[in-house]
Amino acid sequence: MPIKLNRSKLAATAVALLALSACDNQQKVYEQNDVVIHNIDKSVKPGDDFFKYANGTWLKEHPIPAAYSAWSIFNMVQEDLRNKMRKINEDAMKANAAKGTNTQKIGDFYYSGMDTATIEKLGLSPLKEQLARIDAIKDTKSLVDAFATLLTIGVNTPIGAYAGQDERNSEKMMLQLYQTGIGLPNRDYYLKNDEHTAAVRNDYQQKHLPALFNFLGNNNEAAKKAAQQTYAIEKFLADSSRTLQDLRDPYHNYNKMPLASLSKLSPLVDWKATFDKAYYEKVDSVIVGQPEYLRAVNAALTKFSLDDWKNYLRKNLLEEFSPYLNKAVADENFRFYGTVISGKKEQLPRWKRVLDVEEAVMGEVLGQIFVKEYFPEKTKKRYEEMVEAVRTSFKDHIDKLDWMSPATKKRAYEKLAKVYPKVGYPDHWRNYSGLEIDKHKYVQNIMNSAQFDRKFNASKLGKPVDRTEWGMTPQTYNAYYNPSNNEIVLPAAIFTIPGTADDKIDDAVVYGYGAASTIGHEITHGFDDEGRQFDEKGNLKPWWTPQDSAKFATRADMLVKQFNGYKVNDLHVNGKATLGENIADLGGIVIGLDAFKKTKQYKEGKTINGLTPVQRYFLGYALGWLGHSRKETLSNQILTDVHSPNFLRVNGPFSDVPEFYEAFGVKKGDKMWIDPDKRVKIW
Repeated sequence: MPIKLNRSKLAATAVALLALSACDNQQKVYEQNDVVIHNIDKSVKPGDDFFKYANGTWLKEHPIPAAYSAWSIFNMVQEDLRNKMRKINEDAMKANAAKGTNTQKIGDFYYSGMDTATIEKLGLSPLKEQLARIDAIKDTKSLVDAFATLLTIGVNTPIGAYAGQDERNSEKMMLQLYQTGIGLPNRDYYLKNDEHTAAVRNDYQQKHLPALFNFLGNNNEAAKKAAQQTYAIEKFLADSSRTLQDLRDPYHNYNKMPLASLSKLSPLVDWKATFDKAYYEKVDSVIVGQPEYLRAVNAALTKFSLDDWKNYLRKNLLEEFSPYLNKAVADENFRFYGTVISGKKEQLPRWKRVLDVEEAVMGEVLGQIFVKEYFPEKTKKRYEEMVEAVRTSFKDHIDKLDWMSPATKKRAYEKLAKVYPKVGYPDHWRNYSGLEIDKHKYVQNIMNSAQFDRKFNASKLGKPVDRTEWGMTPQTYNAYYNPSNNEIVLPAAIFTIPGTADDKIDDAVVYGYGAASTIGHEITHGFDDEGRQFDEKGNLKPWWTPQDSAKFATRADMLVKQFNGYKVNDLHVNGKATLGENIADLGGIVIGLDAFKKTKQYKEGKTINGLTPVQRYFLGYALGWLGHSRKETLSNQILTDVHSPNFLRVNGPFSDVPEFYEAFGVKKGDKMWIDPDKRVKIW
């Protein structure tokens, strides 16, 4: 009697075997393309310095190249992008494209920047028209007119202005004024007396400024005198500028007023005429960030002579365009800003510098080409789905908060639900048809770009807010949260892990690298000490109960104290200035981890190269901050940046996460140990 075959059972068995084989194959792919295992330094105890444990071998094998102030995963991505952009530009130069096309603009801009013979021959002549305008200043009115005109080509003047969303009415674009006008990185460089800051300040006064005035045709004595006059103006403005931490208070830096009130702050400035010359027409009211600064500008207009101001503007004009002028001028700019401030030993090759400038000039033109070739739809879909996984995890965290009232939770849910994600690249590309590019005029191309951008910015006044606009190009290795739009913007390049295709990296690493340090981080910015003050529509408006605000502040203050305790190059980290980023780091880690716990990889619990899924998650996060910086760069970062140094963005928040202790067996006595009752938990 023939045996009857159970075909459905056989088919099911075959499918199961195929699935098992596919899983095994995928496991092998992950093992062979493991982007974290080879970076580990097993000589370092995870609980003493997890950053060095996770990245130490890479750090030893990759010293900082002479042309860089730091060497990190950012630089590796950037190098890959530059190589891709170089080919795009070289192809454009050969294309003989019609004038006005994007290809013509790409090719001619690149040619103009690489044509060092013409640049050297021209010397300072590209600045001739603007220098003549400064020479012609005869009174306060013409001085302020020069401020406005120079502003349109990107030159630093005492008047800083841009059109941006009204923080209390996010549907409206308003002209906003802010403190500016100084040449050193920020006001602390004029006021602090630590060794690094004092050395930078001394070089600026005694070497850099006199050198610029020498280039402008002054003899040594006249150059020294002009340098002293210019520094005196900058110091006066710095004295009335706010600190890094004070600039993070949105209410304190929001002062809306009609032009009549603005004129009371600075009566020597004809504000309507000034705005008109800077392309901001029909302005009847403004938002002033720092009113005391504008009072100082008004006082400076009478305190310092016209000759002092002319020298100040000549120096600012030359400083702005120094990197694009002849070799002697560009070398001095690099010596001070590259070496003295950042510790770089040599300049980047010319082609890399030109590409970096082109990125700033017309990055979206390049971005259109970049995403077609290097960001496939399946990758975009992976991260769009990850955004929603992180959003769900964040909602779960709000549900479980024991310190937040139901009333505030309800509003938090509403805000979270309306966070708008922009992933990869814009839906609509910017139109560059109005930008003129000439293959023989490098500096003029950059001036044209600045004017093009200024007019574009000014055109936003009186129009509906364009919520589709991006503030970064797709090939930017960065991301941001915009509180006025309640949006997260995640460029394609931010998800890149150099040398490895996205589909060959396991979820554990990707969730640490992308969901925690990027997606979760940016969403948490909407709920950090600054972002939480904006409602679901992007308006600066109280929506927390006073009691909940107080509880949040208590927890945030614990994080301030934690980071105040970290020291870098004898400088303490500024826990208040870095608070928003530190909250976002901690929030991103814990929210991203709980999102990862819902994945198949976490539930199966299989190891890859001896590492558990949770261990790989933490290593993936640490990979996002892989890198090291020169001493000078770290000191500058402590003084000027709201971000903590990379190693503290790993070790700092990990010390507050219980799962980190469990995953790596961290015990009391290990250097990263914090007693449970002192660990920070906000979101």
